[in-house]
Formats: sequence, C-alpha cells, structure tokens
Amino acid sequence: MTHGALARLRGVETLESAYDVWLELRVAHGAARLRFQEERERLEQQGSFLVGAVRAAGQERAASREAAPAESALVSADASMRDFLRQAEEKLSRAREVLAREEAESEASYQAAFEELRTTLQDRVGRYLAAAPPALRLLLRKVGATRAILHVERVSGDTPVLLMYLFTGRLPSRHGFLFDDSTEDVSLPPAPLYAEEGVVAGEVRPEAPALIARVRAPGPVLPVKGFLPIFVPRPGGGEDFFRLLQRGPVMEVEVAEGPGFRSILTREESERFAGHLLRLKLEGKLELEVEAG
Repeated sequence: MTHGALARLRGVETLESAYDVWLELRVAHGAARLRFQEERERLEQQGSFLVGAVRAAGQERAASREAAPAESALVSADASMRDFLRQAEEKLSRAREVLAREEAESEASYQAAFEELRTTLQDRVGRYLAAAPPALRLLLRKVGATRAILHVERVSGDTPVLLMYLFTGRLPSRHGFLFDDSTEDVSLPPAPLYAEEGVVAGEVRPEAPALIARVRAPGPVLPVKGFLPIFVPRPGGGEDFFRLLQRGPVMEVEVAEGPGFRSILTREESERFAGHLLRLKLEGKLELEVEAG
C-alpha cells in the first residue's frame, strides 16, 4: 500500500495530489490499525474460551473422580487435558508474536511513508513560496471612531496551504482545510480542529486558550479547519493570537479574548495586524493590497 502511494507522490508535483496521497495513506493506516486490533481481540477471545473450556472439563472430571476415585482412565484424561491446554497456549503465543511483529512492521512502514510525505510537502511549499509569494487583499471597515473590522478577500487553490506555512512554519493536515464547513452536529458550527494528528474526537471544539496551545504545540502538522492562525507580536513583548476565519467571500480577522474570539478590533489591534502583514510584504514573502472603506 505505502509503496504504491509514494510512487504516485513522487510522480506528480502538485500540492493537491500530494494531499490526496496523504489522505489515502491516513485512511489505509486507520484500517490497518483496526484490523490488527480486531485480530488481537480474536486471539484473546480464543485463549479465554479455551481456558474456560478446560476449566469446565476439569470440574466435570472432578465430579467423576469423586464418583469413581480409583479409575486410572480419569488420571490419563487429566494428563491429556493438560497437554491439550499447553499446546493450545503455545499455538496462541506464537500467533500473538507473529501478529505483534507484523503490526510493528506495518506501523513502521506507514510512519516512514508519512515522514517522506511531510518532507516532500514541506519542500514543495517552500519552493512555491519562493517562486511566487501569495497575494492578500486586506479590507478595512471602520466601526465608529476607534474600532474596525478587518476582512481579507477569499483565497483559493494552494494559497491557504502556502499561507499556513508562511504564518506558522507548519503544514495543514488537509489541502481544503480553509473551506471545510462540515460539521458532525448540525446544531453546532463547524469545529476548528480535525480529529487527527493527535487530536481526539472530544477535543475538536476547544476554547481559545486550548486552541492557542494546540497551535503552539510542536510538530510539523496543524489539523486546523476553517481558519488561518497568525501570532502578531505586541510592542511590549509577547504575542496576540489572531485568526482569519472563513466567512463566504471573505475571511474575517478575529483576535482571541478570554475563552473566545472577537471580530471588532481596536484601532491599535487592527493597525498592528496590518503592520504584521506589511512587514511580510516588505520582506518579499507576501503580496499585499490594503483598502480602507
């Protein structure tokens, strides 16, 4: 499985095709883990059943021995039953050892494939960024004299992946992460995280501090969904966490505050966010157009 997927990865240079291979490998890896788990459970069940059957046979023989304690056939039956149990346990032990070895080999193969895939994607993204920096159009909408709402025009294609790598130095776990508005519960908005890359199903809707901690956590991949994260330095030290949240034709700039986020920014926050993008433009990493409305 991994060899064929990696051959396709090496044969096509696009980012989306590489992500398609990644998703295929992720699905196959999950299926392989499930098969090994089911086989372990089957062997455990088989072993438990054999022990129970031998125990029941022993109880039956004990009752027969009380009725006829002198019969040598019962002694012989005891020995035969012990031999049967020993042979069965040895066979199960060998099967568990083979299963453990096959599982370890499978896991090593998948992890090596994931490592090559991530390295390949990082190399491609780096080359794409160097060849053609992504372009953003920042839209300022004033709210009174001292507050503002910032929008960024919707981007497309590989640009979300490139922006994620530019802003965080990390890869998103999926190519279409920014426009994914799917939800497992129609009564709730889409979750900001995917249940992958170390995130379990119960952790996909964290409050802002936990989401920030997840974004800050080390690792080459971020399983974020529906937004782009940006850390913007404060003049006195430290950073504020902003996110570009996908909303139809635009991305809305929000800043973390308490357990949530707010989209109405102070003048200082909006200027500092725009200044951060401007610095990236001056460094040749980003094309930026700013429009005040």
